[in-house]
Amino acid sequence: MRRQQVAALLWRAALAAALVCGIGLLPWLSGTDPARTVLRARSAERDATPEVLADIRDQLGLDAGPAHLLGQWLSGLVRGDAGQSWISGSEVMPDVLRALGASLLLMAVALLAAVLTAALVCARTLRLGARRRLGGRRAAGTGSAVLAALPEFLLASVLATVVAVQWGWLPALGWYGPQWTVLPALALGLPAGAVLGRLLDDLLPGAFAEPWALSATARGIPGRRVARQAVRRCLPALLPNLGLFVVGLTGGAVAVEQVFDIPGLGRTTLQAALAQDLPVLQAGTLALVLLAAVVTVGCRLAARLLTGPALRDGALSTLHRPAPPARRVQPLAYGALLTAVVALGLPRDPLALNTGERLKPPSLTHPFGTDALGRDMLARVGHGAFDTLLLALGISAATLCTGVLLGLVPRLSGALVDTVNAVPPVLAALLVTAAVGSGATTPALAVTAVGWTALAAHTSALLRQERATQHLAATRSLGAGRWYLLRRQLLPAVLPPVVRHALLRLPGIALALASLGFLGLGAQPPSPEWGLLLAENQPYAERAPWTVLTPAAALALLGALSVTAAGGLRWGGLPRGGPRWRGRRTHTPFGSEVRAPAGPPESAEDERRLTEAR
Repeated sequence: MRRQQVAALLWRAALAAALVCGIGLLPWLSGTDPARTVLRARSAERDATPEVLADIRDQLGLDAGPAHLLGQWLSGLVRGDAGQSWISGSEVMPDVLRALGASLLLMAVALLAAVLTAALVCARTLRLGARRRLGGRRAAGTGSAVLAALPEFLLASVLATVVAVQWGWLPALGWYGPQWTVLPALALGLPAGAVLGRLLDDLLPGAFAEPWALSATARGIPGRRVARQAVRRCLPALLPNLGLFVVGLTGGAVAVEQVFDIPGLGRTTLQAALAQDLPVLQAGTLALVLLAAVVTVGCRLAARLLTGPALRDGALSTLHRPAPPARRVQPLAYGALLTAVVALGLPRDPLALNTGERLKPPSLTHPFGTDALGRDMLARVGHGAFDTLLLALGISAATLCTGVLLGLVPRLSGALVDTVNAVPPVLAALLVTAAVGSGATTPALAVTAVGWTALAAHTSALLRQERATQHLAATRSLGAGRWYLLRRQLLPAVLPPVVRHALLRLPGIALALASLGFLGLGAQPPSPEWGLLLAENQPYAERAPWTVLTPAAALALLGALSVTAAGGLRWGGLPRGGPRWRGRRTHTPFGSEVRAPAGPPESAEDERRLTEAR
């Protein structure tokens, strides 16, 4: 065991070193002149004469090459010195620590908002489960899916405009005290909490159907206590994704920090990446990698404490049972509505300009209104559906396959997930651009490179718990091989929730592509891509809200369609209701162990017996 821990630590250190070295080589990989980039960042009006560029190279030591600069930076880092900024000339370490402190405070408040949002999403499921009226259903509605599909920068703009400017309840810009954390924390925490709530809601029916929950109910234990222990039973499978959210809320909150003018680590790292200020960029990335390592260790310790000896003894029951038949009305309705919008927009010209019709509200001529150039919004939404949906679906499929495959080998992917998740998508896009050049495929490669981490972490967490289930131990004792267990037991239990997770993230992938296009690394005007429509029309949100609401509504409709279509996803490898084991002892959150009943009631006679036991 100690040898494995040492190997994992060395693997993690090697990945962090490779990432830092890759960032140190960024200007040379991209083929740009670092001296010219630094001069443009310092003073855009100054001419880039050979003498000026030579003076900058001499000041920064660029002529010595990237290896010398990287070695000098690492040697100073050992002494606690991260060097000086190439742009401002100030010490890097104090600036990065201040930015990290602001991001950690924002992350803590946003995480609180996310937890409260997740609790509201799962409230109905917990209430039904405590009353034994769940019946295998997932009670969360499509409202949480719509909330999860809301763009963070759009939510931040709406909160800043309505709550701060129009109502005057809270400050909008700056970072001067606790009041300034509320709006950005809500912009970050509400979508993240909706995603976490959907994932938890996906696990709760299985927890309420476990033998310990039925036994506790039969003994007359209050439903609220059973519901609390059901949440505790599901948390170990969610902790890896919660850790990824923590790191993402710290380093990936670039758009929100830009809207609210917050001097956080994400914004500092982005500005350093665009200006190729390597000392600041390397220090910021290293801080994110170290934060990811600390959060991962904390999540693993918390998972062990919550699960207890059941994980070691193989005494768990599977949480993943085949879903009930899907409600076909909702996905058909959402799909028909989305199809109708696209079909009505395709005959119209998305590039036709009419300056006399600028920012016109919705009417019979323009059902979705017009934008700042007089272009029909219905046409732009309809034509942008192909770019948005096809690219997002392709990236989702690639991230799902990559996440599942790497999640099946957690010893290899654990450290890789932590390291890659510490890289904001914008920085990943810059690295991809430096390696393969800019183009239409750059944003897709960048989002794919970082988008698989949450799915891999989810797969590994579910696989770890599923391997400790009773039915798997029994099947293994009968002589089943690894391939049989993987194909007939593990994958049927793990794949459906991971696929639902991937579909829930489908609108987020479209938004990630949009954010890269907004920064000049993805789709460019006059492309009608939905995310780009949000970015283009954001300045007119107060004057002409329809220019932002229409593409946002299309993304929210896409999120609702994805979740409702995946809600009834089934897999035929497990019997309906899950494996049933009579008379076995099983670990329970209420004590050491109890003798489990037969399993979930599947008939009126079973329900009558359970009622009599109560």
